[in-house]
Amino acid sequence: MKKYIQGKPIRFFTAIICWMMTTVLMGLQGNSVVKYQQQQIQDTTKWPATFGFGRTATVEEITLWDIAIRPDGKGLPPGEGDAAKGKAIYALKCVACHGENGREIPGFKLAGPALVSDTLFKSKPKTIGNYWPYATTLFDYMRRTMPYNLPGSLTNNEVYSLTAFLLSANQIIKSDAILNAQTLPRVIMPAKKLFVIDDRKGGAEVK
Repeated sequence: MKKYIQGKPIRFFTAIICWMMTTVLMGLQGNSVVKYQQQQIQDTTKWPATFGFGRTATVEEITLWDIAIRPDGKGLPPGEGDAAKGKAIYALKCVACHGENGREIPGFKLAGPALVSDTLFKSKPKTIGNYWPYATTLFDYMRRTMPYNLPGSLTNNEVYSLTAFLLSANQIIKSDAILNAQTLPRVIMPAKKLFVIDDRKGGAEVK
């Protein structure tokens, strides 16, 4: 004969009690596992102050890597160059990736991006002439990363000359302009006016 409590079979309440006990036990077991894992990952090793590898870099060595150039030209090295010299260097060290004149070739994929176009912001592709806000960035990027197969191998004069050639090809400077640490920062890029300073207030500010 089945027994009932308030109209419910006793086994119904038995099932509820078993479920509650199982839940409690699983919770206790889970807490134990977490505590065990925390104990296991505690690093009690007494590490030495150093591992005896390498040495402290000298001022001269740090200077070789400290080659950042600001938009205002601070950091530009001595040297100079012009578009005529830059064109010859481009033909020797850049044409393999960027094409004969640095322009995008319809139906053909260059190994590197196009570098020359007009200076209209809506034009495609985005290149030095219609997208880069500072001329000094061009010098900085080329000196660090180009040519692709031997980055950092260009002399300062070569980088100034290549910068002059590309700026001239993009119709930003005259073909006979001489670029150096004084004249390069004075070049106003057409796209500079399209970049604005984020001066929003009232939230997290990153300066």
